[in-house]
Formats: sequence, C-alpha cells, structure tokens
Amino acid sequence: MRLIPHSITLGIAAGLLTTSAYAAPYTLTIFHTNDLHGRTDHYPQLITTLDEARERFGDGLLLYAGDIFSGTLYFTEYQGQDAVEFMNLMGYDAFVPGNHEFDLGDPEEGHQALAAFFTAADFPIVGANLDFSTSPEFADLLGNSISTGLEHKPKPGHLYDGIVVEQGGERIGIFGLSTQGSETISSPGKVTISDYRAAAEAMVEAFEAQGVNKIVALTHLGYDSDPSMGNDLLLAQHVEGVDVIIGGHSHTHLQAPVMLTENDRGEPIAPTVIGQAGEYGQHLGVMQVTFDDNGNVLEANGELLATAEREPDAEAAALLAPYTAKIEEVRDTLVGARVVSALPNPRHGKGDEQSVRADETALGNLIADGQLVAARRVNPGTVLAIQNSGGIREPIAQGDVSVGELVAVQPFGNRLALVSVTGAELLETFEIGLANAPDENGGFLQVSNGTELVYDSRQPVGERVVSLKVTQNGMLQPVDPESTYTIATNHFTAAGGDSHTALEAAYEDERSTIVGNTDWEMLRDYMVSLGGVDYQVEGRITDQARQH
Repeated sequence: MRLIPHSITLGIAAGLLTTSAYAAPYTLTIFHTNDLHGRTDHYPQLITTLDEARERFGDGLLLYAGDIFSGTLYFTEYQGQDAVEFMNLMGYDAFVPGNHEFDLGDPEEGHQALAAFFTAADFPIVGANLDFSTSPEFADLLGNSISTGLEHKPKPGHLYDGIVVEQGGERIGIFGLSTQGSETISSPGKVTISDYRAAAEAMVEAFEAQGVNKIVALTHLGYDSDPSMGNDLLLAQHVEGVDVIIGGHSHTHLQAPVMLTENDRGEPIAPTVIGQAGEYGQHLGVMQVTFDDNGNVLEANGELLATAEREPDAEAAALLAPYTAKIEEVRDTLVGARVVSALPNPRHGKGDEQSVRADETALGNLIADGQLVAARRVNPGTVLAIQNSGGIREPIAQGDVSVGELVAVQPFGNRLALVSVTGAELLETFEIGLANAPDENGGFLQVSNGTELVYDSRQPVGERVVSLKVTQNGMLQPVDPESTYTIATNHFTAAGGDSHTALEAAYEDERSTIVGNTDWEMLRDYMVSLGGVDYQVEGRITDQARQH
C-alpha cells in the first residue's frame, strides 16, 4: 500500500517473534477459505469443520482469500457486519480483499461498508498491490505506524502490504494480492490496484531482507483465470521465493494442493504449492507444507473438508439465529407482483444454448424497462436504458414475487445513473459490449423497450454494430453519431465497469449523475406497477450471424 516510510520496507508488520533455532524439517499447517459471498448461514458448519481440523492437524494459520461481500440477502441486509462477527469467532490470521469487496463503492461516499468491515475485524488486512491511501474512509486503518522490529504485532483491522507472524517457532511472511480485474468488474473508486507480479517480487525481496524464508501469498487472482489479469499459476511460474499460494476468485475446487516445480518454459524452479477451497463455505481447505532448514518446500499434503458433513456448532448456530430470523422476514415479504411466465437466466456454463451474457433475455428486458421508467421520472428525455448482463445473477420463477428473489437477481446494490453521451460514444459502448459475441461477456448489454440493435458477430471486434435505433418522437430512429443522448444504466456500468471505457470517459467528464433507488428496488417498483408480469424475448437484439 506504499504507506510506510522507505526505511521500513514496504509496510511489513512483524509479529511477536522467537529467537529459537530453526528445526529442520519444519511443517506449516494452513487452514483456508475463500469466496463465501454472503453465505453467513454456512458458518456454523464451517466452524465445526475448523474445530475438527485443528484437533486432527494441530495448530495452524487460518487465512481468507477474498470475496466475503455480495451474493445473498444476508449481505444486502448487513453489508458484512454479520460475516465479520463469525470470522472473529473463528480466529482468522489474515484476509485479502477480493473484487466483490469493492461492490458497494460509491462515487460520492466511497467504501463505507468495507471500512466498517475492516474496523470490526480482529485480523489484519493484506494487499501488497492495493493502495487505500487516497480514500479518506480508510485513513485511520492504514498500517503506517507498525515497525518491523520485534516489539509489535500487526493491528487487527489495519491494512498492510504484508505481515510477519510466528507459527511453531518459525517466522512466516504473508502478503496479499488482489486482481486488477476489480477495476472493470467492481467499483474500487479511489482504491488503486497495481501489477501483481511487481508487488510480489518486492514483497519477496523485503521478507528475505529480514531473514524470512517461508513466504505465503494470500491471493484473489484466480487459479487459472484470465492471464492478462494474472493468476496463481503465473505467479508461481514467474516469481521466485513464493513458497505457498492460498487463492480465491476462480472458485476452484483443488481437492489436494498443487505443486509447481517448473516455470512457463519448462525449466526447474523451487517448488511453490497452491491451494484453493472452492466456494460458499462448502469446504475448509487444509494444507501442510514441509520446509527444509533453508526454507525450501520439501513436500505438501492437504485436502478439502466438506462442511455439509458436519453438525452446526451450537454457539455459532445461536449467534446466527437472530440474523436469519430477520433475513427470513425480509426474504419472504411479497412485493405485490406476480410473474405469469418464468423468467430464466440462461448461461452457457449451465448447458443453455442461449446466455444472458450473449443474448437478449426476457428478464434482461424487464430490468432495463424498469430502469427506463425510473429514469424518465427524473429526466423524461431519457432515450434508453442498458443493463450489464454480469449484474443479472438469478432467474425469477413463475408466481408471486418476494423481496428475496429480487435481491438474488440483483445483489450488488447498484444505483441508477443518467449519462449524457454522444451517438458515437453510444455506438462504441455497444461495440464494447459485443466484443466477445457470440461468447459470454458480463459487459453484454440488455436494452429497454424502444431500442433495436442489429449486429454481426462474424465481423471484427469494434465493427459489429450493423444498426442501432432508439425511439424518439414516437418513432424508431438510427442513432446519429453527432447527436447527444441521455441514457440510463447502473452506476457500476456508468463508471466504466466491465470495460465500458466510453461510458467511463463520460463519467470522468462529469456527464454522469446518480439518481433514484438501488437496482432491485427499481425492478420491484416496476413489477408492482405491472401487477402481472408477462415478458418474452421480442427481438430487441439480433445477431445476423445466427440468422443463417
């Protein structure tokens, strides 16, 4: 985070250390989780699993590899304050923020919920490639007062590039890395994210300068995710001196640790061990890594322990009960609308021929129409609304609709934004959304009624829009590159989320204004106004390549 004076390199906070001689070999035990995404109800069984693992494997570090935020009504209601209570109970040793930790980032208010989560944490936050220093809500949490000497431990809830802890008489260096993809798939705002490899190399150098030769990278990069953003395999192949990688982001189920002993050119390297525990608290990861006296990995073993096979911890279950009671009350509240025909949310990964991230869907139409209605209450001249498909998460079943269903569809709490764009910028925005077509892309745009998009996915990227028409004066008219239009979208997309750089330029030029309620509330209000909701795919978006 580049917050600590250069004389105490890179903000490494030191735990209480011992001066006993190293034992060789030494085995480090790590328990790890990642990507719970608001599944607070999974903690009672996860805690039982952890207790059993500690009895079986002995004492060890407990690490969390990002994405505690977003995904359920628990998160919508409590914004992480419920989760941190259980994390404190479990005794985590370190946490790295994932991309979803930045979902509630607001252009005006910043990251108030995330700052509150950090403040409540009984564990340090690590992120060597994260810089929180220009976000005032984190001012009291910056770890720039922790020395690298023997006197001080890292402070709970404070932010560091890395920390040094003592485990079994040995010094262990732990540093964090978070995906740069957050800049396009979330809302980091003033929190900046730098190159993961450069940050990792600097941390290894800093640890080794202190004589720390057992180094753990706690990452939210993904096991084998988009190479342009970096991933754990690339980190292991390219950065010497990282002994263990505990990862998240890709939700990868690594039943046993993976050991890499070659770089990307097939040349031998010192071993690096990688672990990741799937998703949603369904498993607790266990890893045991044995080092020689020089800090080289000799062997590694581990497994994923299924939490569903354990009984809930009684204390945790009692702690959960009032949270769940409130959630069930909110979840089951009917909004006063009824879906006539089910509104699916298809995905290629589920075996569906169509995908919300590549095709027009009835649910996408409904959401965009609700946004347009809300926008026109503020500015009647709004010509269309667009919804990024990555923000549509679940289907809606036929029947009476509850609050819980709507929050599951749009769990990120994005607010409506009005954006003034030129026709050229609007056309570019759709070109960006179509860049992966016919494959999936979270930036693929669902459109409101009165919009007609025709494109050809066979054409080169950036040249796929055949025609884009919007309704003006009661008639469909081609978008004029020289004209100016007011459009509606969520503030995540308006600020450039999902690589929508044309909208980002308008945002930075102060041509965006946040208005109205959150996304799911707009959907609720529109569905209530309809009473009976009967939506279909109706040809708003057409790919000429798939008409032949």
